[in-house]
Amino acid sequence: MDATAEQLLETDRQYLVHPLHHPAEHAAPLLVTKGVGSILHLADGRQLIDGLAGLWNVNVGHGRGELADAAAAQMRQIAYASAYVGSTNEPAIRLGEKIVKHAYSNSSAVYYTTSGAETNESAFKTARYYWKVNGHPNKTKIISRWHAYHGVTLAAMSATGMAAYHKMFGPLVPGFIQVAPPYAYRWQGNTECGIGAAEAVEKAIQEEGPDTVAAVICEPVMGAGGVIVPPDTYFPKLREICDRYGVLLLADEVITGFGRTGRWFALGHWGVEPDIVSFAKGVTSGYLPLGGLILSKKVHEAILAAPLDQRYMHAATYSGHPVCCAVGLRNVEIIEAEGLVERSAMMGKRLLAGLETLRDLPQVGDVRGLGLMCAVELVADKATKAPALGLAPKVTREIIARGLLARARAGSAEPPMGDTICLSPPLSTPVEILDRIPQILREAIVAATA
Repeated sequence: MDATAEQLLETDRQYLVHPLHHPAEHAAPLLVTKGVGSILHLADGRQLIDGLAGLWNVNVGHGRGELADAAAAQMRQIAYASAYVGSTNEPAIRLGEKIVKHAYSNSSAVYYTTSGAETNESAFKTARYYWKVNGHPNKTKIISRWHAYHGVTLAAMSATGMAAYHKMFGPLVPGFIQVAPPYAYRWQGNTECGIGAAEAVEKAIQEEGPDTVAAVICEPVMGAGGVIVPPDTYFPKLREICDRYGVLLLADEVITGFGRTGRWFALGHWGVEPDIVSFAKGVTSGYLPLGGLILSKKVHEAILAAPLDQRYMHAATYSGHPVCCAVGLRNVEIIEAEGLVERSAMMGKRLLAGLETLRDLPQVGDVRGLGLMCAVELVADKATKAPALGLAPKVTREIIARGLLARARAGSAEPPMGDTICLSPPLSTPVEILDRIPQILREAIVAATA
């Protein structure tokens, strides 16, 4: 690394606070200078396979000039225009139409945000709004699951089921309840995992009182929490429970949306339609910040039919930002034209099959995934499934040394989960690069445990 890069990193350490910051973990950060397709170029001359597509978001790959051109063209036309009621812009309109048409059959309209956490905050508010405008003002509580990740703003953090995010920022927002997830590898109930985990939600609704519960929020595949894929029985049963007790089903598709699991939106794998969908990340492939809610017909109708004094008083300056929406529109067109949703389904099976070959390693407890969203969970003992804790940083160093960037999810003793290596490469990643990922992981795990 040259002197200029070293100086830049020293300036970074002096002036920046990073997400999840601790200086001990930022002593030698990766300085990324360029991305081409699924390859990242570093200031020290190394190249890494981007095994996480940025942060689960660069679905079409790096360096797409079409997206840069779309942003520049829109900036020359108009940099910003408010989307507050009474004003609108063409990119926001055209992108909203495309999103609704690619979403669920009950989808009706889009509300734009700028990030996943902001979107989930908006989802909670919209769920409360729906019940208030329908005459049920006490239905305010939100049920989520252990190991869930919904963001780290206050309400989103309170729905996030990972204690590490709570420790230094509590107390949590009242009215958030967490239950066991459909985590088949570690399920201990007497009932089949999918049914049992759905019934855990039902039990929470009963204990809190159905007249106090507004919604259940779920990632179709739990992402940052360890790529937990539910059994096929889970979401159909959960949808039935939500309908029976009058509770909205919120689908956090911030990661799973826009082709990541091999469908445009992931609950389609189980034939289930949510009431509200949260999206972000893949809508622009990370090229600009954009997120939003997809509202079902019944939720949209509640907003449209409300009297003036009960209007939807939710807002954000950058909602419907024309440049972000122009990039989102072009990004969706690329996903359509290149068949990346279908490719994700096919290449995801290939990647998962390669990762399955790692099961012979004594430290590999579970391998799981759906589409191009996979994980390898590490254990200290295969027979007891005792979680491997503290192994992931060693494996990660070995992975990077061999030319791959992945994300480690730190495990926990309670609720139990071993350190987990998470993968979600760009949907456009070439076959020869995908096939290298399991090989690198094998070498890294062996080296880290030698």
